[in-house]
Amino acid sequence: MFGEVAAANSLSDVFAKGGRPRVALNVVAFPLSCEPIEVLQSILQGGQRKVIEAGAILAGGHSVEDREPKYGLVVFGEARRDDIWRIDGAEEGDILILTKPLGTGLISTAAKVDMAKAEHMNAAVESMRRLNDLPLKLDDISKSYIHACTDVTGFGLAGHLFNMLSSKGLSAEIYTKRLPVIPGALEYAEEGFVPGGGYRNRKLYAPQIGGLDEISPAEAELLFDPQTSGGLLLAVHPEGSEMVLAACRTSGWHDAAAIGRLIRGDGEIAVKTQP
Repeated sequence: MFGEVAAANSLSDVFAKGGRPRVALNVVAFPLSCEPIEVLQSILQGGQRKVIEAGAILAGGHSVEDREPKYGLVVFGEARRDDIWRIDGAEEGDILILTKPLGTGLISTAAKVDMAKAEHMNAAVESMRRLNDLPLKLDDISKSYIHACTDVTGFGLAGHLFNMLSSKGLSAEIYTKRLPVIPGALEYAEEGFVPGGGYRNRKLYAPQIGGLDEISPAEAELLFDPQTSGGLLLAVHPEGSEMVLAACRTSGWHDAAAIGRLIRGDGEIAVKTQP
């Protein structure tokens, strides 16, 4: 599981640019003196499975001995110049589509103290293991409607959305009742299982978000929850948003949802329950 999730997370950076992974290298730190070699083999096998699933080649890697296991990939990919998805290409009126549900940070935090239900943790793991290989699934017509893209990871939905708005003269509306959520995540937010990264993200981004007092504290935590191998956040021309959303769902991202829209503004985010 660890190897698959880490590899999916690493491969996501290429997919978020609209690219196709070609070559990957393992980067491993492992405590050989206190962990069995079978654990390392399992991690590497999991990573290799995801590289193969992505259609890339695993060309070796580098390893060092360390006090705790660490694993990831260096990934090289390619895309035609005109097909690259930029983070700064969003336009006024674009519809925001999120391909995966939120909540991996909240659920993982509960799991660390054995407070997460098995079905919730399993759902989180399945989401994290899922490749963000959307560029390999969409046809050229659907791709042409996508103006910008980023993957949602450690800075949470709010942080990565702010990066998309940067220097564009745009603001965003987010509709919390449309946010896809992994089962159990809201429950753990209500119980206070907030990861350290969630507190950090709230401190950084909450001052620039309007309407937080109009939603529940648990819903607010979803905006700041740091994701591991989170989904893609797409800014899509409104004329093609339904086509792209349907393509996401038929390609396996069943929780994909249109969660908001971009408007003219000064880089703020406004949260509402509904449009």
